[in-house]
Amino acid sequence: MSEKLFSPFTIKDVTLKNRIVMAPMCMYSSHNEDGHVENWHRTHYTSRAVGQVGLIIVEATAVTPQGRISPRDLGIWSDDHIEGFTELVNLMKENGAKTGIQLAHAGRKAVLAGEIIAPSALAFNEKMKTPKEMTKEEIAETVEAFKNGAERTAKAGFDVIEIHGAHGYLINEFLSPLSNKRTDEYGGSAENRYRFLREVIEAIKTVWDGVLFVRVSAHDYHEDGLTPLDYVFFSQWMKEQGVDLIDVSSGAVVPANINVYPGYQVPYSETIRNGADISTGAVGLITTGIQAEEILQNERADLVFVARELLRDPYWPRTAAKELGVTIEGPKQYERGWI
Repeated sequence: MSEKLFSPFTIKDVTLKNRIVMAPMCMYSSHNEDGHVENWHRTHYTSRAVGQVGLIIVEATAVTPQGRISPRDLGIWSDDHIEGFTELVNLMKENGAKTGIQLAHAGRKAVLAGEIIAPSALAFNEKMKTPKEMTKEEIAETVEAFKNGAERTAKAGFDVIEIHGAHGYLINEFLSPLSNKRTDEYGGSAENRYRFLREVIEAIKTVWDGVLFVRVSAHDYHEDGLTPLDYVFFSQWMKEQGVDLIDVSSGAVVPANINVYPGYQVPYSETIRNGADISTGAVGLITTGIQAEEILQNERADLVFVARELLRDPYWPRTAAKELGVTIEGPKQYERGWI
């Protein structure tokens, strides 16, 4: 049997050397609160490239200052951010990884001083701030901010853009009827709730012809919320717009009790992959090579997104390879200890 985890995967003109993706994870390490890349980011991401991850996706990076989850999030709202990201991209590429960035806006889940915005004036919970309902002018400005972020991404040399449409942040808030109570053309029907994401994708495509992912929360875990079947339709629309892969997560648009166990989100990836006939990535408590290989061999996803396990083990690809009985090439400098 050929191990799929260590087989190449090509999307457009980008070929990943394996199917292992480092999922975006916030580092809250832009310590000057200006959105700039710091030494922590250079060390953190480059070490996973040394560890032989095929694609590294940089954490949620805000397209506006107001769109940060926290004051210490990375940002891409200014041309001043390009230089730091260019350096970071070059460091990762020097060590054999393809590079991605997750463009994001936190919406009502921003924990910042001052006004925050969302589709509707509904707080996430009683502890969090009530957002201002976005005007159509603010919607248009935010779409433009995603476009400008994509343009800067291209200048920095990234291979992949992932749009953050999950985890209860702004795009997810528009998609879900639990957080979107608008009565205009951005609310109500599924088509209307999708309109904001449609416009973001359209805007990004005017300045970016590279690989495009969208991360979704495929289940709201609420009786009145969205399910993976709803996301089959959304994913079909995304595919028609030129999205290449759906990164399938779940939850966090409203408070909910979620039964969490190894691979608990993988069936959602499988549903979307089969239902929308689009490539998907599986994520969520994937910790072993055998588990990752099962997902790929059974065609439940095309890529495996690994998060916390890569925090515990920067060289997890080597760990997974040894588990699967596969030999992978490591850094020449580590030859004496790699095998």
